[in-house]
Amino acid sequence: MIAIPLGDSAVTLELGGEISEATAARAQALAANIRAAALVGVIDIVAAYAAVTVYYDPGSVDYATLSERLSAAGAGTETAVSATTGREREIPVCYGGEFGPDLEEVARRAQRTNDEVVQLHAGAAYVVHAVGFAPGFGYLGGLPMALRCPRRATPRAVVAAGSVGIGGAQTGVYPLATPGGWNVIGRTPLRLFDPARAEPSWLRAGDCVTFRAISEEEFRRWA
Repeated sequence: MIAIPLGDSAVTLELGGEISEATAARAQALAANIRAAALVGVIDIVAAYAAVTVYYDPGSVDYATLSERLSAAGAGTETAVSATTGREREIPVCYGGEFGPDLEEVARRAQRTNDEVVQLHAGAAYVVHAVGFAPGFGYLGGLPMALRCPRRATPRAVVAAGSVGIGGAQTGVYPLATPGGWNVIGRTPLRLFDPARAEPSWLRAGDCVTFRAISEEEFRRWA
């Protein structure tokens, strides 16, 4: 683990350059240890694929002291093997049609039927490796190998909020209407980001996520 200053009020703890389930598990374990330690001056802890960034109040703790305490918090995380310490979250999705304009293209690339793509996507278990890009956007690892495909050659100027996309080896849900280049295969009626909630983001890094296929009628009832 390498500590790198990030401005004058944050430090990034790098766990290597490899993006993998094992490294993500280490990042989640390290973040959990730091939270449990309740270190003086720490304001926020953000875990990603292969790093954890800790934001702190420089008036309460200096960089050198905090770095030593963070190193101690990292002890034992080298052997972390699972990132399943988060909450379990189920996301209902209406696949295909107007909600999933790229479903057929994903099926063609995978040499599967549309229904088989839905079954594969909804049948897998995912872990939120990081939250970013847009508020509440979770990068979910665990996409079945058969569904992995490149981003769209031409990104869309606007992707509707709730759209479920596939990009490379990951899947995710657009919490807000934003530009996007992932292949959109469905849409959820859930609101994944709401600044009025006590915790605006519905997903956290480390959460375990499953998808459940719903009909258009059920989607309309949710919306």
